[in-house]
Amino acid sequence: MYERLLQRVIQEKIDSGKAIIVLGARQVGKTTLINTLLKDKDFLFIDGDDPKVRAIFSEPNTEEIRSIIGNHKFVFIDEAQRIKGIGITIKIIVDKFKKVQLFVTGSSSFELSGQINEFLTGRKWEYRLFPISWEEFKNHHGYLYSEQQLENRLIYGFYPEVLNNPGNEKEVLKELVSSYLYKDVLSFGGIKKPDILDRLLQFLALQLGSEISYSEIAQTVGVDKNTVSRYIDILEKAFVVFKLNAFSRNMRNEIRKNKKIYFYDTGIRNALIGDFRPLSLRQDKGGLWENFLIAERIKQLEYKRRFARIYFWRTKQQQEVDFIEDIDGKIFGYEFKWEKKRGKGLPKTFVKNYKAETKVIDRKNFRDFVIIKE
Repeated sequence: MYERLLQRVIQEKIDSGKAIIVLGARQVGKTTLINTLLKDKDFLFIDGDDPKVRAIFSEPNTEEIRSIIGNHKFVFIDEAQRIKGIGITIKIIVDKFKKVQLFVTGSSSFELSGQINEFLTGRKWEYRLFPISWEEFKNHHGYLYSEQQLENRLIYGFYPEVLNNPGNEKEVLKELVSSYLYKDVLSFGGIKKPDILDRLLQFLALQLGSEISYSEIAQTVGVDKNTVSRYIDILEKAFVVFKLNAFSRNMRNEIRKNKKIYFYDTGIRNALIGDFRPLSLRQDKGGLWENFLIAERIKQLEYKRRFARIYFWRTKQQQEVDFIEDIDGKIFGYEFKWEKKRGKGLPKTFVKNYKAETKVIDRKNFRDFVIIKE
């Protein structure tokens, strides 16, 4: 059992008079997290995957909800996105049952985010849960073991089921991709052509760390640009991928329109292309390292409640910065290298124009980047 960083954050919000919403991909540990928080409490568990539950909770009135909740002070709705009209149901519970602490999880933000934003303004605390973070992994296993496992984690990722089944990582990842990843994307995304989705994911996986344009993807995959945009939006809402936009403020020669797309988990990415070779045999080691670092940084920004806009930067002359954080107008630039090269730094043009603080992150100093000290 990995202790999650969000556990302490959420613990402080219990009995605040608001619903606690946890979103994240299937199998990242949302149910386990809430069950851990409620382990010593008598709570009502409502399973959104159960068809009978969905029928009962689709548009119930206040009295029906009262009879269901009874005397429970804690209510946990799991996989809430599968319940039609769940937003108004959550609103009724928060507004009418002041002594009830409501917990809600959702493995997809297709339906749930829209509903909770529409009905729950000022009534919720919302968090995102990701696969196990490097910090959580290190806290559980200790410094030495985690260091020994670094390359394996770039290959197999951090899904709890993967970590709990050493020796069977490939089989677990293939099952996660086929049974859970595609299940959510196809079910809630309204995608009628799974072959296009498969080709798109393959393309994104193979272009890891590279700039892409939707026009380029459309031409390669064989669909129009609008379809590419919609499918990538669905993949983002299913917590499969995330994108970095190009950073630009005032320089004419800056690239502005292209994007970079990464995976929240490198194990899922490697499963999509069927490549689990060790780092020493791979041509994509740099891309995996970059993906790992950025994904871990996103986990930290979320869990430590740091608010930063994130980008990459490149000019037409091929000057580039791998990762940028804009925090209250202050610019921080990072370059990622598996092995640091002497004298290699970030472009002087970038540093001068944006008065940026910069750092090269490599194999030896990455811990300070993937663990933000509070």
